Amino acid sequence: MRGPASAGHGGEARAEARLDAAIDAGREALLGHQQDDGHWCFELESDATITAEYILMMHFADEIDTDLQARMAVYLRAIQRRDRHGGWDQYHDGALDISCSVKAYFALKAAGDAADAPHMVQAREAILAAGGAARANVFTRILLATFEQVPWRATPFVPVELILFPRWMPVHLDKMAYWARSTLVPLTVLCSMRAKAANPHRVSIRELFVTPPEEERRYFSTQGLVRKAFLVVDRLARCIEPMIPAGLRRRAIERAQAWCVERMNGEDGLGGIFPPMVYWYEMMVLLGIPKSDPRRATCLAAIRKLVVHRPDGMAYCQPCLSPVWDTAWSIMALQHAGGGERTRDAIQRAYDWLAQRQVQDLRGDWADHVPATVQPGGWAFQYANPYYPDIDDSAVVAAMLAVHGRRLGQPERYAQQVERAVEWMVGLQSRNGGFGAFDANCDREYLNRIPFADHGALLDPPTEDVSGRVLLALGLSGERARHADAVARCVDYLRRTQRADGSWWGRWGTNYLYGTWSVLAGLALVGEDVRQPYIRKAVDWLLRVQNADGGWGETNDTYFAPHLAGTNGGESTPNCTAWALLALFAVGEAHAPAARRGIDYLLGCQQKGGLWWHPSHNAPGFPRIYYLKYHGYTAYFPLWALTRYRQLVKPALPRAAH
Repeated sequence: MRGPASAGHGGEARAEARLDAAIDAGREALLGHQQDDGHWCFELESDATITAEYILMMHFADEIDTDLQARMAVYLRAIQRRDRHGGWDQYHDGALDISCSVKAYFALKAAGDAADAPHMVQAREAILAAGGAARANVFTRILLATFEQVPWRATPFVPVELILFPRWMPVHLDKMAYWARSTLVPLTVLCSMRAKAANPHRVSIRELFVTPPEEERRYFSTQGLVRKAFLVVDRLARCIEPMIPAGLRRRAIERAQAWCVERMNGEDGLGGIFPPMVYWYEMMVLLGIPKSDPRRATCLAAIRKLVVHRPDGMAYCQPCLSPVWDTAWSIMALQHAGGGERTRDAIQRAYDWLAQRQVQDLRGDWADHVPATVQPGGWAFQYANPYYPDIDDSAVVAAMLAVHGRRLGQPERYAQQVERAVEWMVGLQSRNGGFGAFDANCDREYLNRIPFADHGALLDPPTEDVSGRVLLALGLSGERARHADAVARCVDYLRRTQRADGSWWGRWGTNYLYGTWSVLAGLALVGEDVRQPYIRKAVDWLLRVQNADGGWGETNDTYFAPHLAGTNGGESTPNCTAWALLALFAVGEAHAPAARRGIDYLLGCQQKGGLWWHPSHNAPGFPRIYYLKYHGYTAYFPLWALTRYRQLVKPALPRAAH
C-alpha cells in the first residue's frame, strides 16, 4: 500500500495503521447512530422553504405552536446568507433564490420579526432587486394567494376536476410522477375552492412587490411556443370554470378526498413527503374536518415527525425521512469495517429490519404501468410508503440481501424477496432501456410546459444513476443471466447517455461524480469489460477532475452549468471523494496513485468523532429548483471507501485484525 503517505516498510506500516485506526473510529461512530431496532436514519435537510411553509401552515390553520415557531425562526435567521446576497439560497453557497427568500421572509414576519429589523431589511432589498415576489414560482404564488397576498389569477388554473379526467387525456395524473400526483390532488382542492388562510395576525408582505400585486400583469413566463399555447388554454379554461356544474365539482372534491384518504399512509404521511402532507392537512381544514377527526390528527402527527429539534435551540422541518436508504448504505460501509461480533450483530439486525419492509401488496399507482403478472416487491425510501416503492432503494436492498444470504451460507434465506424485487424492477424498465425512480415511461416532456409546472418537475424519466443501480442489483443478485435482455437494453441506454467528456449525469446525487460512480459500479457488476474505450474515458475524466489536495468536489452549480462538471470551486468534499474512489475501485483502479491520494484526503479530513462533515447540499430533490443535504452521506460513504480500499489493497490481511 505504497503512496505519498508511505516510504519503505516503516512508512507503509504507519500508513496501514492510520487507515485501520480511521476505519475503527468511523465504524464505532456509525454504530453509535444505529437505532435500537437495527436501522439508521440521519437528518435530511433542505433549504429554508419547508421550514417556512411549516410556520405558514400553522398560520393557515390558526394552530400556532409559539415555542416551535420561535425555534424555527432562529433556524431561518441562521441560514440567511447575510454575508453574500442577503436572502436565502437553494443550497449552500448558491445564488439568491427568489421563491425561497419570499417564503422565509413571510414566515419570519409571521413569527413576529419586525419589517425594519436589519436582517429583514436586507432580505427585502435583495428580493426587490431580484424582481420582487411576483417573480416567485407557482407554488409560492399559490401560497401567497391563500394568504390574500396576490390575486388568484397569479396562479395557474388547476381544477379539481382533473381527478375525473379519462386516462386518454394528454394531461392526466397517471402521466405525472408520484410526487406530482400526491401533491397535485390536494392542491387542486385548495385552488378550486380559493382557500383562504386564517392568518390570525393579518400578516402582509406587500412590501416585497415592485408593482402592487393586484396591478401586476406578468406572473407567467411566455417563453416558448408550447408554453404560450398552454397559457392560452389556461385563460380559456378560466372563462369556462363558472360553467362547471356544482354537482360535478362536488363529486371531484369527494373523489380527491377519497384519493387522499386511501393513500394517507398512517403517520408516515401522504406520499411520505412534506408537500402532499401539508396540502392534505390544509385541505381538511378547508373542508371543515375537525381537529379531533382521526384523519386530521394522523396527518398532523405525520408532519410533526419531520421536525428536527437541535440542541442549540433551533428547529427545522425535513422534507421526508430516509431510513431505508440510510440503513442500506450504512450496512454497506460496515460490511468490511471489522469490529467482530458486535458489528456482525448490528449488521444482521439491520438486514432483519430491511427484510421486513418489502412492499408486497397491490396498492401501488405504478401497477397500471407494468404487466399484470408482475407483483410488487420493492422497498420505499421512508419507513412506510406502500403506494410508492422506490426503484433505487429496492435495487440496493435486493442486491445486499442476496449477497448477505450467500455470505451466511444460506442463499435461499432471502431468495424469494430478491427474485420478486428484481422482477418488479425489470417490469418497470422504460422503453428507452433506462429506469426512473418510481415509474416507467414517465417522460411526456410537454407536461413540464403547462403553467403549473414552471418548476419542470412533473415527470420521473429514466436517469443514469438509477439505471446503474439496477444493473448493480442484477449483477449482485445472480439474476443477470435470467434478465439478459433487460441488462443489454440498459447498458445500451447508458452508452447513449454518456457525456462527451466521459461522465454521466446524476439525478439523485450531486452530480456528475455521483452519476459516474453509479453507472461504473453497475456496468462492472454486470460484466462489462472495464477496458472498453467508453469506460476508460470515464476513468480518465475522474482522474482529470481530481483536486490538488487529493479529493474530489462538485457543487449544485453544475445543474445550471454542465461545463463545471466535477468541479467545486477548488473545494473537495468527503462524499464526493468517496463516490469518485468507489467508481475507481469498481473498474480496477484501487492501486492507482489517484486512489491513494483520495484515501489520504479522507484520512486527513476525518473529524475527531470518527465521521466526516461538510456544509454542502449533496443531492437534488429536483435539479435546478430544490436541493437536499443528506447528513448520512458524510457518515457512511467515506467509511465505505476506506473499507473497500483496505479490502482491495490488503486482501491477505486477516479479517480479525480489522
